[in-house]
Amino acid sequence: MRTVMAVVVAAALGLALVGSVQALEVGDKAPDFTLNGPDGKPVKLGDLTAKGPVVLYTFVAAFTST
Repeated sequence: MRTVMAVVVAAALGLALVGSVQALEVGDKAPDFTLNGPDGKPVKLGDLTAKGPVVLYTFVAAFTST
């Protein structure tokens, strides 16, 4: 019974947190995030934007040889 109650409470908290997140509008500043670069080292968006404008481009299913 404790496991069921823990799952219900965790689900309720998760839904409450998701409901409070607002979507970005066109022109909004992107939130800071970190991704790994091609060399495996972390790259932080805030570090890049400090140097000037940044364009983030995603290759979805590019099927390239690299």
